[in-house]
Order: sequence, then structure tokens, then C-alpha cells
Amino acid sequence: MISEKEMLARVGQIVDSYDCKRESLIAMMQDIQHEFNYLSAGALKLIAEKLGIGIAKVYSVATFYENFSLEAKGKYIIKVCCGTACHVRKSQPIYDALHEYLGLTGKQKTSADQLFTLETVACLGACSLAPAMTINDEVHAKMTPESAIALLEDIRRKEAQNNG
Repeated sequence: MISEKEMLARVGQIVDSYDCKRESLIAMMQDIQHEFNYLSAGALKLIAEKLGIGIAKVYSVATFYENFSLEAKGKYIIKVCCGTACHVRKSQPIYDALHEYLGLTGKQKTSADQLFTLETVACLGACSLAPAMTINDEVHAKMTPESAIALLEDIRRKEAQNNG
């Protein structure tokens, strides 16, 4: 796990790589999001300071675009498709089963162990594979609630072996 100090040092390097140009704000934020899976409050503050703009401006950009997350995400990001083809082929029960399996409540998206983040997407562009989901951008086709949970259990087993 990276410390806040190390993360902010890296954020500073990313902003500097764009020569602190305000017109590169979104690109900087995309790079930071790509590296850390979210934009921390400290990162937003540092961006504002380095660009010489108000924190409200940076925050408004971060909250305007749905792709940006202000909450830490898990190591594995699960996206369940809820597009028409997937929906009619029962993607909602898959999402519901994963939500329950991960012990998520309300609008919570990330598991307590910080291993998984569960999201929905409007379309994965894999309609012929419906119902589909991705785990860290790897597409999994013709899913069922049982096969989706089995995938996560397999990942948990591998993580336990790697960390044990």
C-alpha cells in the first residue's frame, strides 16, 4: 500500500509532466485516476495549488465526469453491463449476487477488504456475449450469478496464495 506522501509526490510528477498547464487538467486527472484508481482529496488540492486555480474548479471537473472517482477503489474493478442485451439476459441478478457476496450495503461500491469494487456500466459493447461483465477490463461472457461469484472466489484464493 502506498503512503499519502508517496502518492502526492507521484501526483506532483504527473502534474509537472504537463508543465502545470491548466488546459491539461482533465488529462492530468485521467493519468492520476489511471495510476491510483481514484482522485484523493489531497491529489485534488495539490493539482489546484500547482495550477494556481481554486480547489472548487478542480473538484467541479472531478465530479462532472462520471469516469472520475473520489473514493478509493479495490484492486479488482468489476463492471456489470446493464445495457439492453445484458439486461434482458438477466444481468441484474448477477449484480445483485455480487453485491451480496461482497457484503456491500446501500451505495457502497468497494468491499471491506479493498479487494473489489462493483460498478455498473451502460454498455460494454459485447452484446453477443450477454450477459457480460469485466474484471479489470477483461471481458467475461455469458455470466450467471454462480459463475460470477466463482470468478471472485478464484481471485480471492489466488490473492491469499500470493499474500500467504
